Amino acid sequence: MKKQDVVITGIGLVSSLGEGADLHWETLSRPGAKPVLDEAGFAPFPVHPLPALSLDKQIPKKGDQRQMEPWQRLGTYAAGLAIDQAGARDLVSDMHLIVAAGGGERDVAVDEAVATAFCTTPPDEAGPLLNEKLGTELRPTLFLAQLSNLLAGNISIVHGVTGSSRTFMGEESAAADAVRIAAARLAEGRGGIALVGGAYASQRWDLELLYGSGGALWRGAFAPVSARGEAGGFVGGALGAFLVLETAEHAAQRGATALAKLSGVATDTAHMRPDASAAAAAALWQKLGAPSDSLGVLSGMTGVAEARAAEDAFLAGLGAAAVRRTGSLIGHGIEATFPANVALGALALSRGGFYPAMDPADTGEGAVDRILVTGFGQWRGEALALLERVA
Repeated sequence: MKKQDVVITGIGLVSSLGEGADLHWETLSRPGAKPVLDEAGFAPFPVHPLPALSLDKQIPKKGDQRQMEPWQRLGTYAAGLAIDQAGARDLVSDMHLIVAAGGGERDVAVDEAVATAFCTTPPDEAGPLLNEKLGTELRPTLFLAQLSNLLAGNISIVHGVTGSSRTFMGEESAAADAVRIAAARLAEGRGGIALVGGAYASQRWDLELLYGSGGALWRGAFAPVSARGEAGGFVGGALGAFLVLETAEHAAQRGATALAKLSGVATDTAHMRPDASAAAAAALWQKLGAPSDSLGVLSGMTGVAEARAAEDAFLAGLGAAAVRRTGSLIGHGIEATFPANVALGALALSRGGFYPAMDPADTGEGAVDRILVTGFGQWRGEALALLERVA
């Protein structure tokens, strides 16, 4: 069976800059755009905070709002924006849903108590202490609050999306695979329309503890992605990003406007060494089989040193006409970053332009005919997506 073309017909995007496709185009297409930052609330780690949202516009029931954590509200809100832009409210019963999600919010007080106890406990007593904490501090309701598929469930409840549902968990790789599998299912004729995306709430002490203890976060005054030196690290960015994907035939039959063609998505999970990761990305680029002339790149570069070096090596051999590092303006939103950059790519192609420099290391200028979205995970998980202008 001949594979069908897949197009993007809806974008739901929320970042620290604000909400909606129009606002992001207006803000990011102006030279000299500045990031929105909170450098005090989670010091020594800066974050790109969540903007104020009128939740009632997409989550009308107060009860639904109350039972969601902030990351779930953010994702459900962004999903509604995508459905609205695609004009697909009457198609939600047939819409497939694929979500990239992390764990829910943890009990920070419990985490702090456990960490404090371990810091003051002799090594030979750590095991029994951990068993005691697991038996007395954790509870079933805490675990239920962390189920990653709650985001998919809330989207189904609030927006009525009742096609098949899948949730992917695994940080950046989850997002890339969610987009890849959604596009593949449509291309193979297993549905006509799908909603895919993810969400990340940056203002969470439990995540600062998680990523900070792993040395993945940037400390101190904010610096652009390319200027974070050997120490490296990412700056968390609040992001909610969802896409409505359709087969070109399905979109044409209902008169929907295709913003861009999603020509291919390729993923890998090389161990995070600059040589292995750059080689994996080069192989993915060959798999996509596109020319590099008139090519713009929207890089999901995190700022973590090894991942940044790997992507720099890959980009150096690509020969792209222009490269933009979006993380310097919207931060790194883990599971939401890849769909967010795909959304920004589709937005640029639909407007017939490209973005001015976002980072001091960005190169090139002017309009492009196709856009490559990169996703190098802060530890591992290489991914590429190729977008092309709709003929």
